Amino acid sequence: MAQTRTYSRVAVTDAAASLLRALTAQHGRLMFHQSGGCCDGSAPMCFPVGMFMTGPSDVRLGELDVGLHEPIEVFISAAQFEYWKYTHLTIDVVPGRGAGFSVEGPTGNRFIIRSRMLDDAELDHFGLRG
Repeated sequence: MAQTRTYSRVAVTDAAASLLRALTAQHGRLMFHQSGGCCDGSAPMCFPVGMFMTGPSDVRLGELDVGLHEPIEVFISAAQFEYWKYTHLTIDVVPGRGAGFSVEGPTGNRFIIRSRMLDDAELDHFGLRG
């Protein structure tokens, strides 16, 4: 039986998914915006839905299924996306103080991005081979 591959630009580790479930219980629905490198470098910033407004200059990378009723959407600025469009991003969590504006800050953990280049099948799927 042939398997169908699902393509995504974003993923989440089990450890980050566990923290996101706990943060959702505390703050309600969450979303991510991949920072463009200002105050917090290129940290993924996690906000309660409605606390960070996305606009026409943001790209929706995808969503994370962390075992909640609704997935967590992930966005990036269009300018930053141009640099990272050939990259798959995985949101992970490590001990340490995170961004002052991101909801995980008080937990003693911080979200980070792990990245890898898209493989040939992903490049084809996303129309990035020319």
